[in-house]
Amino acid sequence: MIRGGAGRLAEIALFLDAAALGSFSAAGRKHGLSPAAASAAIARLETALGVTLFERTTRQLRLTDEGAHYRRYSEQALDLLAQAEDGLHAGGAVRGVVRISAPSDIGRQLLLPMLDRFAALHPQVRHVLTLTDATANLVQDDVDLAIRYGELPDSDMVARLLHPGRRVVCVAPALAARVGLPAAPRDLASLPTLVLTADDGAPQEWRYREDGKRHSLRLQGAWHSNDGEIIRRWAVAGHGYAYKSLLDIGDDLRAGRLQTVLDDHFADSVPLNLLYRRSRFQAPRITLLADFLQQQFAALPAQR
Repeated sequence: MIRGGAGRLAEIALFLDAAALGSFSAAGRKHGLSPAAASAAIARLETALGVTLFERTTRQLRLTDEGAHYRRYSEQALDLLAQAEDGLHAGGAVRGVVRISAPSDIGRQLLLPMLDRFAALHPQVRHVLTLTDATANLVQDDVDLAIRYGELPDSDMVARLLHPGRRVVCVAPALAARVGLPAAPRDLASLPTLVLTADDGAPQEWRYREDGKRHSLRLQGAWHSNDGEIIRRWAVAGHGYAYKSLLDIGDDLRAGRLQTVLDDHFADSVPLNLLYRRSRFQAPRITLLADFLQQQFAALPAQR
């Protein structure tokens, strides 16, 4: 039996976030609490339970065996409560909020019209959309669904393939005619390039194959941005060579605004995945949207 009412449920939610984030401070920020208040709330929970849930050191926060046991059952308990709340509207329209994170290019070009089509089918589902090329932390950022390129970054998340992707080097035809085409990947270092950067300023690696081996370039480039759509627009405007997903530039290639180069070298697969937290229960609105997005991406034109 859960004792303590709503206060205990809030402490359990804080405990689960602290376990997922590995930090009382990060969990506290998510719940609007100071680090001291978050630590005190966890201490109250431990006192009430009569066990130590976390091993605390200066370097890390780790669950004890008792904490891992309590985490499993707490997740199930909160899942059941969420299921009960959704069940209040059984037989009625699907409703509620879905929080989504997506890369800027994918978000504006592909995801927005897909969400419009989903809204027409389920008008009582509201969307909170964050467009960022940074990796989303589904717990800390309070995200239900994240769309990201590449391999599964966290074992606590489930990945569903949306589209098999490939990154290529592209350029506006007018710029290629003016500055020339690279004969090999290393030639890109002497050509104008557009570089996507991480939030810490680190440039994106341009990965390629040569002589049967994997290599990568870290180009300085004259133009930098942490926004993938900006990189695409600069490429279309003829400011430099860019390293982009075929999904991002499909319309530009078909319209002749961009062309690809060095296709024999830049051919690595970079799948686009839909990520969500591993949970026994998933709200119907989230499941419906995940299924819908998978169908929508599967219907996109084949990449060349």
